[in-house]
Amino acid sequence: MLAFRFGMLGIFGQVLGLVLSILMFVQFDGKGFNFFYNTLSELGSYGHSYYAVIVNAGLFFGGLCVVLFCLLSLQVGDSAWSYPFLINLGLAYLAFAAMGLFPINVYHLHIIAMKYFFIFGCISLFSYGLYQLFVKESQRSILTLVCALLAFISMASFLLLPLLELGFTDGDRAFYNEMLVEPSRAEIWWPAIIQWISLTTFLLWTCLVIKSRAVGYYSDEKTN
Repeated sequence: MLAFRFGMLGIFGQVLGLVLSILMFVQFDGKGFNFFYNTLSELGSYGHSYYAVIVNAGLFFGGLCVVLFCLLSLQVGDSAWSYPFLINLGLAYLAFAAMGLFPINVYHLHIIAMKYFFIFGCISLFSYGLYQLFVKESQRSILTLVCALLAFISMASFLLLPLLELGFTDGDRAFYNEMLVEPSRAEIWWPAIIQWISLTTFLLWTCLVIKSRAVGYYSDEKTN
């Protein structure tokens, strides 16, 4: 129950911080936030966003709460295969918390945190797929599996698309190096779009995982 509460509190804090920051975001030219153009890093940029502290606090404290969920869940693991995905999920949200602790103003640390958020996020999603092969069929959720697949595809795309040299960024640099607005950026900018799809599907998948593990644990308790 404690793990469930920490996990849900973490997701709620992150989503609340994101929503409030997006609603209050105003660019220097007076325009509001645009998911096709602006990035998460711009929301947390001091000097660029007036309410950067809100999203950064949400990422930091919310990320730490999900890390606590993972640590507490390790104590009641129902399979050896649950440990890799919980450990990597915890590492992903630890990196996510670091993105709030070190905003884009601290450029190199923020970029490193973002890079490892996507790396550990992909590993945790892959590990979750392996875990699902060995759990009871009654504990599987089609919606959770679909969210996991979409999150894995979008997060892997964020990491791998620059390697294909398709010209999404100048010099085909990694997307996580291009998170601040530039004059040459297109009105519909794919790195920003893919980042938001990745973040939305990953948060939704995490929320479903937290809920399913709580339900599964209490079902096992009643059975015993």
